[in-house]
Amino acid sequence: MDDKIIVYSTFYNPIEANIIKAKLEDAGIPCFLTDENVATIQPLYNQAIGGVKLNVFEKDVEQISMLLADNATLEVPEIETEQVDDKVVCENCGSTNVSYGLATKNKHSWWVAVLSILMTVYPFKANKCYHCYKCGHEFK
Repeated sequence: MDDKIIVYSTFYNPIEANIIKAKLEDAGIPCFLTDENVATIQPLYNQAIGGVKLNVFEKDVEQISMLLADNATLEVPEIETEQVDDKVVCENCGSTNVSYGLATKNKHSWWVAVLSILMTVYPFKANKCYHCYKCGHEFK
């Protein structure tokens, strides 16, 4: 009998595809993924290639369906994070919903603007600061 390889399922998340593949391999079912490297290296091509494909032997489809039906939802364990006491607090409203990144106001200093105009290039240096997502205040 000639075993035919078929695409059992398609995933747009390579991590989810690897979790299912690992479950099947643990159960002793041979399988492999195709287009995983393209989807991982260039995620924007995921729609074009049709996602990551899980390939199995046609004779194993019924066994795989029963195995995956037992745990239909993927349970991702919750990662315990350490509580950090030195959170940054907004100077304006006291919120802790603050992050550090590119400034939205006063993004470029005056010398960067002058140099970029003289050289006719996009500004090459941007200011960074803390940004409060509650009130919009930016501070150093």
